[in-house]
Amino acid sequence: MTNIILYDDGVHRNVLLPDFDAGGIAVQSNQHLIIDAGEGMVLDPGGHQIYRRVLAQTHDALDGGFLRYIFLSHQDPDIVAAMNGWLMATEATAYISEVWTRFVSHFGMNHFVEDRLIPIPDEGMIFEMGGTNLMAVPAHFMHSVGNFHLYDPISKILYTGDLGTSIGAEYRLVEDFDAHLPHMVNFHTRYMVSNRVMKAWAAMVRSLDIEIIAPQHGALFAGKEMVHRFIDWCADLKCGSDLLISLFKAPAYVQR
Repeated sequence: MTNIILYDDGVHRNVLLPDFDAGGIAVQSNQHLIIDAGEGMVLDPGGHQIYRRVLAQTHDALDGGFLRYIFLSHQDPDIVAAMNGWLMATEATAYISEVWTRFVSHFGMNHFVEDRLIPIPDEGMIFEMGGTNLMAVPAHFMHSVGNFHLYDPISKILYTGDLGTSIGAEYRLVEDFDAHLPHMVNFHTRYMVSNRVMKAWAAMVRSLDIEIIAPQHGALFAGKEMVHRFIDWCADLKCGSDLLISLFKAPAYVQR
């Protein structure tokens, strides 16, 4: 399968790598690569089953360039499980929320690459790469307690990790938002923590100039109208603790 180019101005490129299916019951995931002036950042590169294929495709897409950063939106295994391999095979520096740096080593990280796993502070940070700045913006509790999205001001793409996930959508771009909702609702009502957090995120990202929202799983939202429709839907969604608080009861049992 060939790469899908989401943006290319001759210097700056945003690449959606081929859909590397881990097989079995493993969730589908999207791997993204941003390249600017020969330097690259790979986003949420994935687990062990797809590691070699994603690494090879990343090197091919860089075409002699330098992988500078590995961006980890949060701690889930479909994002970080192969991190030791990435740090051993490249000279890149990996970044993840400061609340997760000591947990990633449990996936089998060699001690001599641990100094290249760097914490992102809760308020986010700027990554200088090539001739541009990429922005890690807070997305805590969506769904991880330490979570970040990445905004690229050149391509105007917001990479949203698990936010925007769709299950079973057999297309790359969302063209009918209402028809797409059944692929998103169950995931978001369970994996996102509360409407209060969703509203805070929506208020923050409305200040950004976004042309594409690119989740880690499923279809992308392209164009201002679709982007705004998704943000508005998030702001209104009741989810997580809004719905599940009534379950906090000890199960009844029969005394023997």
